[in-house]
Amino acid sequence: MFAGGTARLVLSNGGDAPLELTVEPWAEIHSILPKQSCVVVTHSPAGGGSWPGTSRADEPFEVDHRPDSVTVWANGNCFHLSDAEGNAIYALDGECPVQGRPAS
Repeated sequence: MFAGGTARLVLSNGGDAPLELTVEPWAEIHSILPKQSCVVVTHSPAGGGSWPGTSRADEPFEVDHRPDSVTVWANGNCFHLSDAEGNAIYALDGECPVQGRPAS
C-alpha cells in the first residue's frame, strides 16, 4: 500500500489544434487533442511527504504554457497520464504506487 501523497493536474485543450504536452524530467511528449483533457498524476515519497525536484517542497508540478504547447515538470517518485475518464495513457514507471507495487 502506498503511504505517500498523490497530486493531480488536469490540462485541457480548448483550442482548435492539438496541444503538445511534454512531461519532464524525461521529456515524454504527447498530444492533447482539441476539446480533450489529460490528467498528470505524480506521487510524493512515502517517508518525507515532500516533492523532490521542486523549488518549494509543497509544489508537485511546475508548468510552462506556450500558445501551441505546455511543459509540465511532474515532481515526485513517478508520474503517469490518463484521460479525463481515468483511462491510462502512459505510465513511466512500472513500479509506480498507483499500480500496486512499491516505488523504487
